[in-house]
Amino acid sequence: MSEGIRCLWMRGGTSKGAYFLSGDLPADPAARDALLLRVMGSPDPRQIDGIGGADPLTSKVAVLSASARADADVDYLFLQVFVDQALVSDRQGCGNILAGVGPAAIERGLVPAREGETPVRIHMVNTGEVAVARVATPGGVVSYRGTTVIDGVPGHHAAVPLMFDSIAGSMCGALLPTGRAVDVIDGVEATLIDNGMPCVILRAADFGLSGQESREALEGDADLKARIEAIRLKAGPMMNLGDVTEASVPKMTLVSAPMAGGAISTRSFIPHRVHASVGVFAAVSVATACLLEGSPAAGLAVRPADGRYRIEHPSGAAEVLLEIGPGGEVLSAGTLRTARKLFDGMVFPVPEDAAG
Repeated sequence: MSEGIRCLWMRGGTSKGAYFLSGDLPADPAARDALLLRVMGSPDPRQIDGIGGADPLTSKVAVLSASARADADVDYLFLQVFVDQALVSDRQGCGNILAGVGPAAIERGLVPAREGETPVRIHMVNTGEVAVARVATPGGVVSYRGTTVIDGVPGHHAAVPLMFDSIAGSMCGALLPTGRAVDVIDGVEATLIDNGMPCVILRAADFGLSGQESREALEGDADLKARIEAIRLKAGPMMNLGDVTEASVPKMTLVSAPMAGGAISTRSFIPHRVHASVGVFAAVSVATACLLEGSPAAGLAVRPADGRYRIEHPSGAAEVLLEIGPGGEVLSAGTLRTARKLFDGMVFPVPEDAAG
């Protein structure tokens, strides 16, 4: 495919990605993925011949279509395009890119805009759940201007509130796929949890870390990364994810006591690079783990009385709202993100016969 393809490039939360209509991409998944690798410029550490930003957070894709479900307006398939591997994964969702789905669906005419604010019901194809985004549409037009600030993004923009119901066990079949709040893998206590994102929660101190190390310091520690990867490979089957050697889940999250007034501090591996912030669904899973008595997170967390959990990360904190039931169970979870349209036009992938 040498012709240009319609592409909406957006920042969603603390990530950036290419938003496509499904009808503009090949129907065959293998052909689609091969095309997206050429669009992003993978595999290449710099992604120099594509639009990817040489980082997992800026090498993402959303594929949108009108939904046939009665409880949804739009179907959203998330695809993680690996930077330095010829690999495209649909084995996880992305809550940051989700923040741009509502605006993109309106921009592309999948959802008619209302005056003032437009709710968009989004079927997250990767996991099967539905999220509701509320998009500012003054005058029936998407507006990205606003006063909301989120850590990890300069400036202020229009808020995109996101609410999720019934996301427990999104990929693993249960909130705690092993049935336990604590498992021991390679001598390290861990919580294997999935409340929207499969995560393995570990104490930073169990690796001789404070939990406040920089992204660069953690990525430069080969021994640490090898230990964490060994645990991840064993956790995958325990979480009903099978062999995760080439998968981007589960996410590996080191937790420590909060340092800036939050509920808990995190350093997340996604799964081999260290996240500059924290993913939306990963933050929800971490906040939920703070409620599990005896777990690594619960022993370190400062639980807020109002249910607003600020999950600290290398560039600030992400706020998670948990609605807790009478038995202490999580009934629903929400978060506040922002999004912004960066460009709308045509992307020209490397021709198939010229790809390296």
